[in-house]
Amino acid sequence: MMKKLLLGLFLFFSFVVNAQHTFSIVAVDSITGEIGSAGATCGDSIIWPGTPGAKLISDVIPGIGAIHTQSYYLEANQINANSRMILGDTPQDIINWLVANDADFNSTIRQYGVVDYNAGHPRAAAFTGSNCFDYKNHIAVSNYSIQGNILLGQEILDSMESRFINTEGCLVEKLMAALQGANVVGADTRCSPYGTSSLSAFLRLAKPTDIANNLFIDLNVAATATGVEPIDVLQTRYNTWKSINNYNCNSSLNTNDLIFEKKITLYPNPCNNILHIQLFEQSNNDIKIVDLYGRIIYATKENNIISINTEKFESGTYIIKYGATQKKFFIVH
Repeated sequence: MMKKLLLGLFLFFSFVVNAQHTFSIVAVDSITGEIGSAGATCGDSIIWPGTPGAKLISDVIPGIGAIHTQSYYLEANQINANSRMILGDTPQDIINWLVANDADFNSTIRQYGVVDYNAGHPRAAAFTGSNCFDYKNHIAVSNYSIQGNILLGQEILDSMESRFINTEGCLVEKLMAALQGANVVGADTRCSPYGTSSLSAFLRLAKPTDIANNLFIDLNVAATATGVEPIDVLQTRYNTWKSINNYNCNSSLNTNDLIFEKKITLYPNPCNNILHIQLFEQSNNDIKIVDLYGRIIYATKENNIISINTEKFESGTYIIKYGATQKKFFIVH
């Protein structure tokens, strides 16, 4: 009898520790080049000592894409997925590779969500292994992927998608709204006894010019007290972040853009053949165009109006730098 009890406790502990993550979303804004990642789970940094809780699964690569590797999370799978994306694999190719090369030879218990920017033509793919805990499913459409396991039901994923699609504003607002779509008791069924959807949650967003591990927004609720909803805590932290940074993402121009426009303007944007740059002040500052890897592809000291033939540039997102200010523009052929 004691052996059965110990075995039961062991299996339960293994389920709680390893059967993560629960519900999450990865998404791309094809216009701005922003890449986002958000999610929540009934596991937290207390249950998983030495981890950031829900954020464990998130891998955002600025200018390239985002990956969530969840359900019986293995760091090796996440590292492999990152490497495949850096090599240029499509989201579906990455998933196919992970399924065929699972680090522990059991892809049936994994769940993945992957999205990439792809020079303004985003792609998304997802995978849900047959042995993930019910309820399990995913929704992968164009520029976003929503996935979950150990769920209350399909309604959790549908609610997340509806909030994401119908919320006005920029990508981070839509990501936060998607999480709020799952803010119901027992969204992760393990959390039903606690009266919450989950125990930890995160919200991350990368601008095209960000570098890894230094993202524009990186908010994490690693753990909450019993009965405290982590998605609400995350919402409060996000609202505070917006207030402190005077951030209005409903506006197409941020403070740096406004400073830039007073000194220099460029048109058309997006551009498909000739980019025109007009200066409104005399300056010794160089004008530089760099790609998302920071490589200078054009530089000049000319004044007044400059016309640049972009036909030999690859389609994608570029940054024009003028003194201390910079602005993003897009080339589409």
